[in-house]
Amino acid sequence: MSAAGSLLAVVPAASVLLLTVALRSRAVDAVAPLRLAVVRSTLLTGVYAVLVVELLGAMHALNRPAFVTAWLLFLVAAATAAGLRRRSSRPAPPAVATPQPVAVGAVVSGDSPDPAVEPVATNSGPAPTRTFPAPSGLLSVAVDAWRTAGRGERLLVGTIAGLVLVELLVALLAEPNNFDSQTYHLPKVEHWVAQGDLDFWPTAIHRQVTIPPGAEYLLLHLRLLTGGDHLHNLVQWAAGVLCLLVAARITAQLGGGRRAQLLTAFVLATTPMVVLQATSTQTDLVCAAWVICAATVVLDGLRRRTGWGTLLGLGAATGLTAVTKTSGLIAVGPLLVLWGLAQLRLALAAGAATTGSAASAATTGSAVSAATGAVRRPRPVGGAARTVGGSVLILLVAAVVVGPFLARVTAEFGHPLGPPRLRESIPMERHDPQSILVNALRIGHTAFDTPLAPLRRAGAEVIIDGAGVIGVDPQDRAITFGREIFPEPAWYPDEDRVAFPLTGALALIGAVVALARPRRIDPEQTGPLRAYAVVVLAAVLLHTSMIKWQPWGNRLILYAVVLAVPLAGLWVDALLRRRRANSARRSVATAVAVTVLATSALAGVLALSYGFPRRLVGSGSVFTTSDWDTRFLRRPQWADEFRWAAAAVRDSDARRIGLVQQNDNWEYPWWLLLRQPDGSSPELVALQSVLPERPPADPSSVDAIVCTGSRPACTKLVPAGWRLEFRGYVGYALPPAR
Repeated sequence: MSAAGSLLAVVPAASVLLLTVALRSRAVDAVAPLRLAVVRSTLLTGVYAVLVVELLGAMHALNRPAFVTAWLLFLVAAATAAGLRRRSSRPAPPAVATPQPVAVGAVVSGDSPDPAVEPVATNSGPAPTRTFPAPSGLLSVAVDAWRTAGRGERLLVGTIAGLVLVELLVALLAEPNNFDSQTYHLPKVEHWVAQGDLDFWPTAIHRQVTIPPGAEYLLLHLRLLTGGDHLHNLVQWAAGVLCLLVAARITAQLGGGRRAQLLTAFVLATTPMVVLQATSTQTDLVCAAWVICAATVVLDGLRRRTGWGTLLGLGAATGLTAVTKTSGLIAVGPLLVLWGLAQLRLALAAGAATTGSAASAATTGSAVSAATGAVRRPRPVGGAARTVGGSVLILLVAAVVVGPFLARVTAEFGHPLGPPRLRESIPMERHDPQSILVNALRIGHTAFDTPLAPLRRAGAEVIIDGAGVIGVDPQDRAITFGREIFPEPAWYPDEDRVAFPLTGALALIGAVVALARPRRIDPEQTGPLRAYAVVVLAAVLLHTSMIKWQPWGNRLILYAVVLAVPLAGLWVDALLRRRRANSARRSVATAVAVTVLATSALAGVLALSYGFPRRLVGSGSVFTTSDWDTRFLRRPQWADEFRWAAAAVRDSDARRIGLVQQNDNWEYPWWLLLRQPDGSSPELVALQSVLPERPPADPSSVDAIVCTGSRPACTKLVPAGWRLEFRGYVGYALPPAR
């Protein structure tokens, strides 16, 4: 990566920071306004990034100059917006201050100068004018918050910050080595760069074209700005940081104070799956980030009518979720239903309140018709129409974001969800209650797995025996992905499989308490707590009824875990502040909470230290393993084989190279090893294709052939007279003249 590339990579981050200044809420009752501004700026930047790819792809202009121009224009626009906002927010000349009473329902927020509360609008006098602190003021706020924090809160902050910073270090040091990324995430990016557009290509790996590409769109920006993949891990790292900030804000929206918000961030930050994925080129944290952004925007709509900006934000979050990972819509759907119901309730309440005060309004003349003197009363149907119109706008914005990709998929396969093999491999094919129950139990067993093998075996035996009693085969292909066999150990800290028993248990307890006994958490937030718990539980139930069990299913449900963690933080905080219990019970509750948090911290530290395939210590450490070997930690024996074959092909001066591979083979190493001397992409063409309308290249039209996986499959495609060499997993073939 060049120095210029490093500087260009700063432009998107600088744009987000400037937009955060420009989009900070003016509302005096906004919860955690700085975090809300981060959500708004990230959603806007995400939509811009997706639309830039779609627009430039349609123009066959996916190249570095076009992307540099697009980001510089965006940076200028963000800087202009931030400058205008700063000027409009300058404080007015000093005036005599009138004391304002503090509302009983003051909203808790960690972003205000007072670490406990933020003022909300009252009915006595005009709302105070709000000014936004300069960067130095924000630093002062942070310093004041640190000074007023207790020892426990400081420990939580230190642990969270330490994990995030070490994850950043690992993300910067480690080369991308996720298995799926070698197969289809990163080859997808390289195909776009090589051809300059988003058109589908012949391939034996259907996931390169059928899986939603939202996260890869973000990687494409980094690839073109920097010229390489050295910063690719930062996309998921940034998504993880966003999840922490937004989860803490949701806790504040549900009534949690500073400690509850820190507990939420702590539980999420120490979840092994989050720790490991934050240094990866997977896509699950990106999906979770868009889902939780939708959640925090929806919660804002529980207490106030939604404006245009919020509607656009909901549409953006929905579209970004859909274009990144369609499974995330399983949670976004219930969230949008909650938003719609809340908006209808607010419309009806506003109509009733206005009707009740009609006589007073008529007296003051504020709502009297000049012609008849009759009082104008808002009709509930007007509120319903506004909600319906807002829903349509949300769907339209989402369609703008995800529509172009769905249109390409539909044109290629005749269905927006892709070919039959994709639609039948992951979604459940049976939906009878017995099958859904067995699937849910298996997913729960894998999610709550621990290193205690006897416990794992006992739980699996109970599920398998119970499935037989109700007439369900626990290995039925209609409810099980591929040829996988339940159970599968998932306790080991592997980015694709690791379980989350502590986080899951805390989230489950928090959701049950919020649903059944919300007053134990916050007597003034019973409605929002119940509503949010219903959404979380609905997302989990929908997931288990729609997605087949698979050994790596824990990462697929990560979006629901991130969504549920605020309930865990709220419950733990309530446990720590119980006052009515006797001293013995209070001591036991405190000891249990501290033990759980300490265990959670240990799990997070161990995942970061020994997690696979990127770790700090031991074999495969990012400090002691070479860049190339780091890429092959999943399959160390393949590293030399790829180099051997690529060297032979380069020595032959081949320009057009054919690919022979199977659906789960690694393609990405060829894009690295066969890159042209000037850094441009090699000409790689598939000699097999699972796309009916995209025929593969003729083997006789290429200068060389590289193969992975199956030697017999390669042999069938090698022209007569060519020399074929094979070592284990990798092979190559050259014509006699070469």
